[in-house]
Amino acid sequence: MKRRDFLKTAFSFTAAAASGIAYGKEYEKPNILLINIDDMGWRDIGVNGSDFYRTPNIDRLVRSGINFSDGYAAAANCAPSRACLLSGKNTPRHGVYTVGSSERGKSKYRKLIPTKNKKFLDEDEITIADCLKDAGYRTITLGKYHVNSDPLKHGFDENVGGYHKGHPPTYFSPYNIPTLEDGPKGEHLPERLTDEALKFLDRNKDRPFFMYFPFYSVHSPIEARDDLLEKYKNYEPGELHKRADYAAMIEAVDIHIGRLIKKIDKLNLREKTLIIFTADNGGVHWATDMAPLRGCKGSYYEGGTREPLAFSWKGRIKPGATCDVPVSQLDFFPTLLSIAGEKPPEGKILDGKDLSPLLFGHEKLFDAQRPLFWHFPIYLQGGDDETRDPLFRTRPGSVVRKGDWKLHEYFEDGQIELYNLKTDIGESKNLAELYPQKTKELYDILCRWREKTNADIPKKLNPKYDRKADMKARKS
Repeated sequence: MKRRDFLKTAFSFTAAAASGIAYGKEYEKPNILLINIDDMGWRDIGVNGSDFYRTPNIDRLVRSGINFSDGYAAAANCAPSRACLLSGKNTPRHGVYTVGSSERGKSKYRKLIPTKNKKFLDEDEITIADCLKDAGYRTITLGKYHVNSDPLKHGFDENVGGYHKGHPPTYFSPYNIPTLEDGPKGEHLPERLTDEALKFLDRNKDRPFFMYFPFYSVHSPIEARDDLLEKYKNYEPGELHKRADYAAMIEAVDIHIGRLIKKIDKLNLREKTLIIFTADNGGVHWATDMAPLRGCKGSYYEGGTREPLAFSWKGRIKPGATCDVPVSQLDFFPTLLSIAGEKPPEGKILDGKDLSPLLFGHEKLFDAQRPLFWHFPIYLQGGDDETRDPLFRTRPGSVVRKGDWKLHEYFEDGQIELYNLKTDIGESKNLAELYPQKTKELYDILCRWREKTNADIPKKLNPKYDRKADMKARKS
């Protein structure tokens, strides 16, 4: 059976398919707006503590629903994070671990032959867009796609600006993006994408829609509007955040998110629309600061994977709530299907859990102690003073978080790190030797998960590795 025929069979309509169901309460099948910002760190919005960036529209959106303080991406850089979100599968199941080659960084500093990387999701991978489309939703993606060259092959009816590249050649028209017609010279990309989103809302206000809005912003190149740049040059820099051009890029996104929400309100769709706000990975270390979190984009410390995350749905989700239960963007797929009143296709593997109990006030029905996993059996160059060494943002390894505890394993040297995030959110004190039983508990959980997912662990030595050069460079 062909993929599309399989999906149609799996999602054949019944009387129940015209509505969603949450804990016995039926409602009209909701619209879904999923906003995914590129390279925005956990602290890069006002409501999460930025002392320089202005994000009033995002802050209002977050406060209008539930703010997840411990929300995570399933990977610390762009392509694997998005592959996990769209497929509902963790990295070992789809093989997208990074952007480009897994051998990133000088060979003489790499002790192991890393696992080979898949650049894109398979075209026959069933995505959340596939499932929602076959449940009657009109689907669109606007902006950065990055996990294949044609989002229409992954269940999207419309594609505005998405293709395989991870960043735009420029943020000002002419854009030179093959899937986006150039606008007037000097038009700013976030504005253009939002204009197209508003047109989509007008066309589809009377039917369920799934709008996936992965802004290209605030990924490099950092190209801000002149008016916003001048504005931030006149502001006093904060102790945490200081860079005016990056702040201007963030505010441009905030302005257009405000336009998007205003349009939804104008069309009287707010009570019919679930809105999710998040980002794909931590901010880049040269542009922003994740403090008190350790690390940045590409690191598997908190600064690389903990993200802004909020769900808003007027009349359904209680506003002003904060939830400290650890959750993952892997949870989006089962959550959105549940809210749409649908089930996953038979045989579809989903690594996340339905967050509906947390969204609708039934916290006791959700396992707050379930573990979250990350697997990155490759190299990613470009370390800083908060990573394990100055050569790599991360070396091959795996991570598990369970409750307040988080364990890292690194494959080159077998090093184990254990942190209690409740008392040490900055992952500064390795407690592995002090708590051997907790270390063993989490390590055993991690090993069983890797066996279950058939996660590859690189073991073959790199013949070009130069230990002396590596050790010397690490100390420099």
